[in-house]
Amino acid sequence: MNINANLTTERPTFVTHLECSWTGEIYEADRPHNLSRAGKPLLVRYDLDGIRGSLSKEALAARPDDLWRWRELLPVRRVADIVSLGEAATPLIPLTWSVQELGGGEVLVKDEGRLPTGSFKARGLVMAVSMAKTFGIKHLAMPSNGNAGAALAAYASRAGIRATVFCPEDTPEINLSEIAFQGAAVYRVNGLIDDCGKLVGQGREVTGWFDVSTLKEPYRIEGKKTMGLELAEQLGWELPDVIFYPTGGGTGLIGMWKAFAELEAIGFIGSKRPRMVAVQAAGCAPMVRAFEAGDKTAVRWEGAHTMASGIRVPQALGDFLILRAVRESGGFAIAVPDEAIMAAVESVARSDGLLLSPEGGATFAGLASRKWRALYEAGGSPCRRPVLRE
Repeated sequence: MNINANLTTERPTFVTHLECSWTGEIYEADRPHNLSRAGKPLLVRYDLDGIRGSLSKEALAARPDDLWRWRELLPVRRVADIVSLGEAATPLIPLTWSVQELGGGEVLVKDEGRLPTGSFKARGLVMAVSMAKTFGIKHLAMPSNGNAGAALAAYASRAGIRATVFCPEDTPEINLSEIAFQGAAVYRVNGLIDDCGKLVGQGREVTGWFDVSTLKEPYRIEGKKTMGLELAEQLGWELPDVIFYPTGGGTGLIGMWKAFAELEAIGFIGSKRPRMVAVQAAGCAPMVRAFEAGDKTAVRWEGAHTMASGIRVPQALGDFLILRAVRESGGFAIAVPDEAIMAAVESVARSDGLLLSPEGGATFAGLASRKWRALYEAGGSPCRRPVLRE
């Protein structure tokens, strides 16, 4: 039998505490939390000096190539609490022909569709559900535009935990069926994802469920940050020039920015950082509006609409963290219309054989836009190696 040692070998753990992302207030690590007393996301903190002395690149390279190889930088302490469906590292796919019209250069797509349940949402939910198992939580609930709900349903079923998912009224039937088939109770809501989130919050006192909405618990960020950890290793510990990220709730962008800081602290990379580009749809672009206005937070986007439902998030709880990462990196936020998104999906599929989701298509549309070139060149040297998130 081929046993994955990442899932069976106990390893040192280094979580020290949780920290309010707004005030810096400290919280105990080994019990369940939602938001801080300030109503802001909590971030997991580690003994990074301890990790530096315990983990080497050589030891890491000898492990099976999956999400759980990064155990020292993850919050799950015991192998008995790991809930896994086989979270293999996702490949970087070069776009050879699609970029010719853009003047060439090296453009890579990180293909997150290879993960269980078919999307990067698996990264966040595998960590959240594993920690729920650790804490003995019996019922999880969340709002979802589709993919996150499917990931929660799959991992909750695997862990023997009850799950309830609320979806916007226009969520495709195939997404609802996927969630239901994997064991979760799923409900359509007359509204958008933040309306669904309100129902989760209102039902918490009545049902006793634990809210695993985006950034309302600390561990989805920890799962999403593994995108950044993987990316650094896959590129020989040299980060790309730019990362285009389809941004709704922004957990992945926030998580990658956190990952890069942790990798530098343990001596795996230097101080170079990619410019982080938050890509949104023109019909729902609160981060872009806030970035252009110089604001630290973003107000709700009224009348949100886009074919890229995964980034149709009118108001993100982690708005200030997204904007902070974008600005600290020298990046920017950019909006693209649905017509450009669809054109990008078709172009990449025909030229390079890679079928992007609409959200992934938004990143290529952002790369192809003239506005991005003006914004990038205003901030420095030409881009050699951008990475798109699919």
